[in-house]
Amino acid sequence: MKGLIMENGEIMSRGNTSDGDDMRPEYDFSGGVRGQRYQQYEAGTNVVFLDPDIAKVFKDSESVNRALRLLLDLARNQLPPNRAA
Repeated sequence: MKGLIMENGEIMSRGNTSDGDDMRPEYDFSGGVRGQRYQQYEAGTNVVFLDPDIAKVFKDSESVNRALRLLLDLARNQLPPNRAA
């Protein structure tokens, strides 16, 4: 049986990969860099999916992080010292 063995011992199927190329035409990885985010992934970086209306405003992770840090600073200034975020 083809598949990956998960930590709990269950087998996770890889699906049927013998049918050839099942990549959707809209997926274009021609400009991709293999392993570009590997170190961030290993460090525990979270992947967050933005709703389309939010993604229009925040074009990259730097802008999202800047906005979230500003929100955290504002929250810390609004809460009493014993309830800081």
